[in-house]
Amino acid sequence: MAQAEAGDIVVRLRAVDVSPNEDSKLGTTVNNALGATVMSPGAELAVDSNLIPELDISYYFTKNIAAELILALGTRHDVSVKGDALATVTNQNLGSVNLLPPTLTVQWHFNPDQTFDPYVGAGVTYSRSLDHNLTFQKGALTGQPIKIDDNMFGAALQAGVDINLKDGWLINADVKYAWLDTDVKAQLAPGAAWTKIDSLNIDPWVIGIGIGKKF
Repeated sequence: MAQAEAGDIVVRLRAVDVSPNEDSKLGTTVNNALGATVMSPGAELAVDSNLIPELDISYYFTKNIAAELILALGTRHDVSVKGDALATVTNQNLGSVNLLPPTLTVQWHFNPDQTFDPYVGAGVTYSRSLDHNLTFQKGALTGQPIKIDDNMFGAALQAGVDINLKDGWLINADVKYAWLDTDVKAQLAPGAAWTKIDSLNIDPWVIGIGIGKKF
């Protein structure tokens, strides 16, 4: 059985589901910006889930304390308007965004000398928006572009378990939750200034399973 020691490096490869737990006030914000009711107040921006590969590298300062750098390869999400009962803007797909979300956590491993080694962690996450070609596709705002912040920073929490096998190999299951907030802006008329239309909390759950190797 592999046992972690100070100075060990562990490389893990996971398949992860990135599932945004978004909070949006699109309808209310757009209506306030235009001074008219063009959307249902409960209309929201929705961000879909995606399954991606994730590579991470851990360094053990002691057998219980490790730092983990999580290097997801980029995650593309469709963005849409939902919950708009009015016909002025309407429910619609706006396009997609591609996010690169490296995360750094510090972990406490409870049983590094045992087969089952659960751990918890906390740290910071940064998300870089590589491209975000969002546009209103139909309704009163057809053709008007939308943009989000290029850079997002937030906190992250983590829990998981390593199942230690022979020759340094392990099986891993891991759950992370990150707080990521961004401003969403749009041109609400051709050539108009950019206007804030939402403060979108993306806040994804990242749930993964994979394998690892201690070196």
